[in-house]
Amino acid sequence: MLRQRTLRAKATCSGVGLHSGQQLQLEILPASEDNGITFIRTDKPRHAELRACIEQLGDTTLATTLQAGVNGSRVSVGTVEHLLAAFTGLGIDNAQVLIDGPEIPVLDGSAGPFVEMLRAAGLESQRKLKRFIVIKKDVEVRDGDKLARIAPGRGFSVRASVDFDHPLIPPTPFKFEFSERSFAREVAWARTFGFLKDVEMLQARGLARGGSLDNAVVIDEYSVLNPEGLRYPDEFVRHKVLDSIGDLSLAGAPIIGKLEFRRSGHALNTKLVKAVMSDPRAYEIIVPEEPGIEQALQNDPSHYPLFEPIETMA
Repeated sequence: MLRQRTLRAKATCSGVGLHSGQQLQLEILPASEDNGITFIRTDKPRHAELRACIEQLGDTTLATTLQAGVNGSRVSVGTVEHLLAAFTGLGIDNAQVLIDGPEIPVLDGSAGPFVEMLRAAGLESQRKLKRFIVIKKDVEVRDGDKLARIAPGRGFSVRASVDFDHPLIPPTPFKFEFSERSFAREVAWARTFGFLKDVEMLQARGLARGGSLDNAVVIDEYSVLNPEGLRYPDEFVRHKVLDSIGDLSLAGAPIIGKLEFRRSGHALNTKLVKAVMSDPRAYEIIVPEEPGIEQALQNDPSHYPLFEPIETMA
């Protein structure tokens, strides 16, 4: 059976916030079945708690922020998308995330360090079965020439393209078939990126104050400024896929369907989640219970997102 997952032990790290520039301490704890992913601001009175769900979506300017009224005041946690993508990529359903500031540390700008940290802590199968959100009809949202669409499909796949009118960022589509292994190899290590010409403007708006060549790919008119270069030839579009996986996790369960987007970002990704979840005809929540389902998934990984048996993980 496909059972819910949590961590076996605590995972911790520290680092700078991409937008706040603050030094932040992150701690991730195991959580009980059906808890979902929760974020706890330990620097706030009574340790204000937020849930990773579309109902608590806040600002989506250059990052995804959760926000809610807690204890009579507004509380938020920003830059959650890379950590949420890591949870999705490893099939983690339940965890408590403790953070002592306004956003999740950016680390190297990808989800890779989170994946390594979570794997090092170990994963634990729980008694209750996983839920999946199966897309039943096409849902599309647009913003000018930007588009995000999800359609029924086997497994979870993404077809993505970007268009920044820059010689280093080709508009060639990137296709991705989700599995735990493909996530770790193909998208988890793709870093966030930005343009040198925009840095001063962003910092004047209170953004990117913690950005550096250590946690983002920075490009000028003609070249990548990071001395190590790119991790993938098409790292830019792969990072957009990583972001979309984190954003779509706000639906509350792994999605079965075909995602396609063109020039999408956090705002359009989350708009798509809202459009799906607000239409009862667009999806069905299932709990695979039939005997032998795990063996069937090993033989046909396209049927549901394939998560590695915990005992085989390295």
